[in-house]
Amino acid sequence: MIHPLSLAMALLLASGGGAVTSGLDSGRNPFSGHDKGGFPDPAMDLPVPADGAPRTAVLAGGCFWCTEAVFERVEGVLDVVSGYAGGDARTARYELVSTGRTGHAEAIRITYDPRRISYGQLLKIFFAVAHDPTQLDRQGPDVGPQYRSAIFYAGDEEKRVAESYIRQLEQARIFDRPIVTRLEPLTGFYPAEEYHQDYARRHPTNPYIVANSEPKVRKLEQTFPACLRRAGKR
Repeated sequence: MIHPLSLAMALLLASGGGAVTSGLDSGRNPFSGHDKGGFPDPAMDLPVPADGAPRTAVLAGGCFWCTEAVFERVEGVLDVVSGYAGGDARTARYELVSTGRTGHAEAIRITYDPRRISYGQLLKIFFAVAHDPTQLDRQGPDVGPQYRSAIFYAGDEEKRVAESYIRQLEQARIFDRPIVTRLEPLTGFYPAEEYHQDYARRHPTNPYIVANSEPKVRKLEQTFPACLRRAGKR
């Protein structure tokens, strides 16, 4: 039997360096193990930085109101901002992004404490709860490339972790259809207009939020109950 740490180091060497298994203690990590939906922990992850400084991740999974609402509830997440990624600053406006011709996707920038949650564990929630990665250029009722599934990686280490986890999910046949999530280099993130920020929290009775955002939050609560941030905690 190959020791898990040896396997992790083999993966690291094969990939060319950078990513390792998470430095989080799996015995105390509430994200550790398989959830009820059968999602495994990432076999490869980013190490915990020595200084414990916050990190960011940029993910796109359909309407940013919905993905923001999910990650705002997660322990270790310090801040979530809705915005645009994939295009340039000139077209990072809602009325233009909504045409589907700017290259932008509706995305969120997650600032997180890597001592409490890892990049790989954020990806686990992204695939398990926050969206359906098998839907091409759409998410539920929203259609167009601006609603695509995408991971905007900030460097080679993030790219390797994302590629590794997608392969892991495909090999485990977690989904009935192919994963269509795109890996795109992060060339810029542009915060959306103020009225989009914290939209689900400020408009809980909006019919769109009730139909599309709340089910994702409930799935998070049911699938990862130990990972929910206590009210008022950051």
